[in-house]
Amino acid sequence: MESYLQLGGAQGRLIAQPLKMCNRHGLIAGATGTGKTVTLQVLAETFAHAGIPVFAADIKGDLSGVAVAAVPSEPVDQRLAKMPGLEWQPGSAPVVFWDILDNAGHPLRTTISEMGPLLLASLLDLNDNQLSALYGIFAWADQQGMLLLDLKDLQALMDWLLKHPQELSSLSGGISTASIQAIQRRLLILEQQGAERLFGGPALQLADLMQRDISGRAHIHLLEASRLIQESPRVYASFLLWLLSELHEQLPEQGDADKPRLVLFFDEAHLLFKGTPKALHERIEQVVRLIRSKGVGVFFVTQSPSDLPDAVLAQLGLRIQHALRAYTPKEQKALRAVAEGFRSNPEFDTREVLTELGVGEALVSVLDEKGRPSVVERTLIAPPRSRIGVLSEGERDAVFRSSPLAGRYERGIDRESAYELLATRAQQTQVEEEEQKTQKTPKSAAKKTEKGMLDGLINSTVRSTLQTLARQIGRELARGLLGSLTGRK
Repeated sequence: MESYLQLGGAQGRLIAQPLKMCNRHGLIAGATGTGKTVTLQVLAETFAHAGIPVFAADIKGDLSGVAVAAVPSEPVDQRLAKMPGLEWQPGSAPVVFWDILDNAGHPLRTTISEMGPLLLASLLDLNDNQLSALYGIFAWADQQGMLLLDLKDLQALMDWLLKHPQELSSLSGGISTASIQAIQRRLLILEQQGAERLFGGPALQLADLMQRDISGRAHIHLLEASRLIQESPRVYASFLLWLLSELHEQLPEQGDADKPRLVLFFDEAHLLFKGTPKALHERIEQVVRLIRSKGVGVFFVTQSPSDLPDAVLAQLGLRIQHALRAYTPKEQKALRAVAEGFRSNPEFDTREVLTELGVGEALVSVLDEKGRPSVVERTLIAPPRSRIGVLSEGERDAVFRSSPLAGRYERGIDRESAYELLATRAQQTQVEEEEQKTQKTPKSAAKKTEKGMLDGLINSTVRSTLQTLARQIGRELARGLLGSLTGRK
């Protein structure tokens, strides 16, 4: 069964889905406390043992136990007895920890330029006018060949535009100073939330997510997200969307393959769509549809399928639905919708079973070899091979020290970017103003004036050459569906 994703058992039968169908995405849903996190752990470790890298957000720290093998116990033996044919033995998976706000893992960074205006506007919660202004700011930076690596680059760029109104008027459609000032205020709020740690260098390299150990097992990359979800949910959602966009833009087409190239688990998936503009919704739906051909599977983890847009739900193949609670008329309506989303099984009433499921039990619909959804099955989820629960501080430190990426991202790098280029430009402008003041000098200073004119001519020539080169670089920049920078390599 190495070519299958083994999920559990139903009525003495093994429930599994071919690995080659796991790029058709999936859903893990259910009320709080019904076993979603353990199900995610089972899937993640199975993918890793099959050589498929995994990236997942660890909302409560529970997933860290995947780095340590489980201890056989009587409850595990009793559950396995109900799943004949299931291949199970205790085992750990290689884990890499990441973090954005704190130091609980490798620093996870991207750059302002790579994130792009659309995702950044969602992160800043901008209105349409401000979004239009941000697009104009990015267009001007791209035209000038200025990389925006961190928040200080973007602030410096907007300060420059405010001090040079002629630059604003040269942009397509023009940009009001009020819109720029509003964006600056939003950036200050973002900085107070600690989001400046997300931007800078070295930025995440996608190749580092694809590594395997010497035995062929792939790594499970866990993003420490407990504090991130509480304090900066928009940062969390924007980063995940940026990662999805980068994978879509950078990975080559894979076509039909025996297994996915990478699997992503998006926990608290409702945050990806909550409060985002319609244009971003449409592009997310498009990326989810297209990224399948790149060999990337996306699994959304949330309490109810209604948290996701219908256009996204329609693209999900594997469906794992844990118990739902339905006490109010609204919840009853949602329950009916969930039941109707499955291919019905004549052996039971799907709607009734949804409220009867126990912890670690779920309604499951898989895809067969030809991509057809099976009838829904009441399924006992397999026990994970690894430990359920949080690692101790010492265990986590040991895993972190043995990371194959140790030392690669810990030290920040501040490359020459918009902040430095604009500072140089400001100095050059000051020199030009001083030269103009000395043009009307006495004849006794003629020799000195000639030297100043020569220096000014040289500086002007150098600036002209640099500006031509910058415009050429700007024309080569391109942005993808979600506005992220493409063609950077």
